[in-house]
Amino acid sequence: MEFTETFKQTGPCAFSPNARFLAVAVDYRLVVRDVLTLKVVQLFSCLDKISYIEWALDSEYILCGLFKRPMIQAWSLSQPEWTCKIDEGPAGISYARWSPDSRHILTTSEFQLRLTVWSLLNTACVHVQWPKHGSKGVSFSKDGKFAAVCTRHDCKDYVNLLSCQTWEVMGVFAVDTLDLCDIQWSPDDSAIVIWDSPLEYKVLIYSPDGRCLSKYQAYESGLGVKTVCWSPCSQFLAVGSYDQMIRVLNHLTWKVFAEFTHLSWVRGPCSAAVFKEVDEPLQLDMSELCLTNEFDQANAENGDEGFVQVRYDIMEVPITVPSQKPPSDKPNPKQGIGLLSWSSNSRYICTRNDSMPTAVWIWDLQHLELAAIVMQKESIRAAAWDPSSPRLVLCTGSSSLYMWTPSGAYCINVPLPDFSVMDLKWNVDGSCLLVKDRETFCCAALPVLQESTDYSSDD
Repeated sequence: MEFTETFKQTGPCAFSPNARFLAVAVDYRLVVRDVLTLKVVQLFSCLDKISYIEWALDSEYILCGLFKRPMIQAWSLSQPEWTCKIDEGPAGISYARWSPDSRHILTTSEFQLRLTVWSLLNTACVHVQWPKHGSKGVSFSKDGKFAAVCTRHDCKDYVNLLSCQTWEVMGVFAVDTLDLCDIQWSPDDSAIVIWDSPLEYKVLIYSPDGRCLSKYQAYESGLGVKTVCWSPCSQFLAVGSYDQMIRVLNHLTWKVFAEFTHLSWVRGPCSAAVFKEVDEPLQLDMSELCLTNEFDQANAENGDEGFVQVRYDIMEVPITVPSQKPPSDKPNPKQGIGLLSWSSNSRYICTRNDSMPTAVWIWDLQHLELAAIVMQKESIRAAAWDPSSPRLVLCTGSSSLYMWTPSGAYCINVPLPDFSVMDLKWNVDGSCLLVKDRETFCCAALPVLQESTDYSSDD
């Protein structure tokens, strides 16, 4: 793996949808870099510190949220002199997003008073009263034709279906929720999933015309749904709950066909590989002038204490996964499935049970079994699948990256002084990985994954 030099950042970073550019917030400046060379392509100055960045789908415009002011500014990559500023006045702005046509911006006011659709083509704007949430509760169909917006009035939750061409309301239907949490359109646009607040376990599947296709409730009298995610192929819907389980529904009957439990005690029979991060002191022969590799040389030059790097040990079951009991006197308990993500081929799911923050579980949907457990020394801060292959990369705030593939797990030391990996993000085509420290970032080029696993076999 090859790493670039570091560059300054103080906030969000985002790859363009066409995979050619990288937008980086540096205080009030928006820096746009070429992905291949990381040279500055454009530099824009905003009126305040940038809190949020989002590219338009055509990679032509960039939206910057200045939520402390609060205000939105948008910029054009091909027309640097073009500017756009959106200010809701006393209503404020809590969140903003692009429409699929890249020519409208949707903003939500403070206290969810209204959602406004602003046109970049003319001065027209459309209002939707009483949106349910600020950053949640809005989902676009993948073909870009419709927007589903959740609203609440008269103590009832509704879904408003809007046309993304005219922004007219095509239909409104009430949903059977006590306190709607969020909404997601399926990748094939055939269904919409809605789930209730954690106080009520309820997952509802609706057709775009408002017909309820299915209602799922795993249990009663307990904290319910925490995470929901469609598979990229749209055939599966994974639901993570506070009871430390994930349940996978199929798109034909909307029934559960797989349940996976996160147990602190893993015992046989178990075919999963268990990887545990351990320290490995570097054995350096100081009588030799040549060091083994660039990383050893960097550590030696920077006086790294003890010359320690890390590796994975393969553990035998039974094994105990470190867990922590959430305090009963604090809200938002650290338990349940807080991380849930599908691989690009819809075969694997990676999960993290928040009461076991140092472990990532990887489940194989083809064989309906646990494929691997990756146990770290520190809590996992982020995990992201390669968009082009079943390769998962993790970070824990250490100086290393951690990678899992169907062929094994690897520890990758970042050869940069005083660099701690706090977050990571893939380019949309999987060509490179953005690696963030607290105030700097670099990019890493990964070799193309040669998949040796035959998905059609049962080996």
